[in-house]
Amino acid sequence: MKIGEITKYLEQFAPTIYQESYDNSGLLVGNKNTEITGILIGLDCLESTIEEAKQKNCNLIITHHPIIFKGLKRLNGNHYTERVVINAIKNDIALYAIHTNLDNVKNGVNFKIAEKLGLKNIQILAPKTQNLMKLTVFIPVGNAELLRNALGNAGAGQIGEYKNCSFETEGIGRFEPTEIANPHIGQANELANIEESRIEVIFPIHLQNDILQTMKNNHPYEEIAYYLHLLENKNQEIGSGAIAELKQEMSEKDFLIHLSKTMHAKGIKHTKLVGKNIKKVAICGGTGSFLLGNAVSQKADIFVSADFKYHEFFEADNKILIADIGHYESEQFTSDLLKDYLSTQKEIDFPIYLTTENTNPVEYFFE
Repeated sequence: MKIGEITKYLEQFAPTIYQESYDNSGLLVGNKNTEITGILIGLDCLESTIEEAKQKNCNLIITHHPIIFKGLKRLNGNHYTERVVINAIKNDIALYAIHTNLDNVKNGVNFKIAEKLGLKNIQILAPKTQNLMKLTVFIPVGNAELLRNALGNAGAGQIGEYKNCSFETEGIGRFEPTEIANPHIGQANELANIEESRIEVIFPIHLQNDILQTMKNNHPYEEIAYYLHLLENKNQEIGSGAIAELKQEMSEKDFLIHLSKTMHAKGIKHTKLVGKNIKKVAICGGTGSFLLGNAVSQKADIFVSADFKYHEFFEADNKILIADIGHYESEQFTSDLLKDYLSTQKEIDFPIYLTTENTNPVEYFFE
């Protein structure tokens, strides 16, 4: 199996189009046509990660955090990022990052945290807009059912837990073929009046090429009348953070103990206890202070995230409990998520390893 086949699997789960504008997910080092000998999965890629990959005969390292985040202007080994890239190239090891696109999909990073904490009714905390498209296409009435079914099989018309959703009306389509046209219906230089169906379907933007190709493959016309709209609708499948509920509510102290044990957090920075039980939990793996307002507006009792700055803790304003468990701690189970996903692909016949290295750059001192 080639690297390109694995990246295709990963991007079916978390399409790179859903990464944030500042991010750098995808294949960072390597050739997609290289045959894979083994995969090593981790949160970060360091020089020691390259050595571990060599020892395990892995020529593909998949990490959550991209080692190349900002543009590299030189490769002279003066910085750890440069050394990692140099060593990867020297040893023919490909580097792939699946970062904020994995944060932003349903069943991604934040859903994994919720799962580890034993939460239920997990949903996206802040659904995003402008990632849904609507296709409107006109087709002879007799061909409408075939096209509807084909579009549904290609992924159009999926709205939450409902599939094959569409809207259809009928009317008269008019066109006049020229002498060099090759019309499915009608004659050259004669105005045709055809009973047509107008089919409308919604689909996620990452499927656009597949949907349009499916439309063309299942439409009889030489020239297809259709148009696309980018929608402002919130997509409940794509967005930042997660919000869920405990199966049984806990006291604030009991939940913090549960959080510490489950997430292996050596220390939790939190705001003043507000004196009410925890039932509704908002989550954001990694840096999540930008979602505090969403957590408050959805009446979460606690917001579990990382990297809160001093003044940002004041924003809780006794409305919510903030629990900063640390960046590494919040995202550590992403590696398990990726391994579990890839292990379901039956075509994979090479080993997949989780790194044995703790790459957390933050240490804790206890007197």
